Amino acid sequence: MIITTKRISQAVIGILFLTSLWLVARSEEAKPPRQPTTKPQISEDNKTCAKCHAEKTPVIVSQWADSKHGKAGIGCLDCHASSAREPGAFAHEGKNIHTIVTPKDCAACHQEAAGQFAKSHHAKAAQFVGSLDNILGEIVEGRLAAAQGCQQCHGSTVTLVKDAKGALVLENGKPRLDPQTWPNTGIGRVNLDGSLGSCSACHSRHTFSRAMARQPETCGKCHMGPDHPQIEIFQESKHGIAFRTRIDEMNLKSDSWVLGKDYNAAPTCATCHMSATPNQAVTHDVGERISWTLRPVFSKKLENADTRRKKMVDVCSNCHGADFVKSWYSQYDAGIDLYNTKFAEPAQKIMDALKAKAKITPTPFDDKIEWTFYHLWHHEGRRARMGLSMQGPDYVQWHGFFEVAHRFYFELLPEAEELSKGDSDLIKLIDEIKARPEHAWLKGMSPAQIEKTREFYQKRYGASKEYGLK
Repeated sequence: MIITTKRISQAVIGILFLTSLWLVARSEEAKPPRQPTTKPQISEDNKTCAKCHAEKTPVIVSQWADSKHGKAGIGCLDCHASSAREPGAFAHEGKNIHTIVTPKDCAACHQEAAGQFAKSHHAKAAQFVGSLDNILGEIVEGRLAAAQGCQQCHGSTVTLVKDAKGALVLENGKPRLDPQTWPNTGIGRVNLDGSLGSCSACHSRHTFSRAMARQPETCGKCHMGPDHPQIEIFQESKHGIAFRTRIDEMNLKSDSWVLGKDYNAAPTCATCHMSATPNQAVTHDVGERISWTLRPVFSKKLENADTRRKKMVDVCSNCHGADFVKSWYSQYDAGIDLYNTKFAEPAQKIMDALKAKAKITPTPFDDKIEWTFYHLWHHEGRRARMGLSMQGPDYVQWHGFFEVAHRFYFELLPEAEELSKGDSDLIKLIDEIKARPEHAWLKGMSPAQIEKTREFYQKRYGASKEYGLK
């Protein structure tokens, strides 16, 4: 009897629970679409746009109406209006407009930000034609891989579709944008009006949100993965941990966002590279505070590196003491020097010598050692250096220098030695590199060194054989 009563009670509770879920689902379905919190005060022409698009693309209109633009009375035509002569322009409901809003359009109101951006590496991101990355995307992988991969971050060169005679192809009276170049919000997009960039890469349309641009995840759309894992490194770092822990205290939506004044919970990518401090204004030149370039085979100090570093030190000094900042930069510089001198410089010498001796062809990526070398600097080498720059210990060690060392000693050197057989000059070069003090461990360890290491492992882990020590 007790068991029967218990089962009945459980069944009733289950029915009530399912009923409540059904009621919640119905109530959610019954909710009307979210309406803007304020009604924008805009011109009659813009009202015509908004009224029509509220039916055709309601989310766009709703986002715009809630945005700073909407609340300030900046309407569709203020950004999309065009002259009839402009490439890509077309007549629409009695007005000439263009689809793609460019930095040139944004500069009408945001002149200073647009000017800073135009000087930045972001603006030039699409100019990687001829690079090894572009050869991989365009040729080795295939054109569409580049269109949906590389160019979605770097930016495409936007073009219009033309027929066999060179005339523009029109659809419903408007020029057709080439689908291999558009849609695209790549940061360095080359636009039809000749301007470079896409403001919506960070300030996504049609909210145009400062808060979104301040979020690390916005940068992480492109700054992630095996060759530039900045978002992963940030998440591992003390900075990223502080951000996740105290995100509700970040004041991300504030108009003013000065470090130490408007927020003090944690830094984001924008904090260090763009945003204001008590001593510096906000900048849209993201490289303005970077002293090293970490992207190429061999890291170099950038032009005006001292000035750039002083600007970054100013950011650091809001949260860290002078000794801390100075010592951290000493570690960083030494780590870059280690990568450059121990791995990048000798690896590049070997590759140059192999090419000069015609041991590898001029065609990129048709020899195995070219893939090995590319992984060494473009993937593992960058990870080590970027880990150094952003305080990501696992990316410095296991994702970085550990993999650089393995690639250098157990792939690149053996492959180079195989290709060098019978060539005394190449053999001499490789032997000279291996004879350097930093590579001396390859010759073997002394009995005393082996015994000391064995005792260490035995004491800490209770075993030594698994580490190859006999």
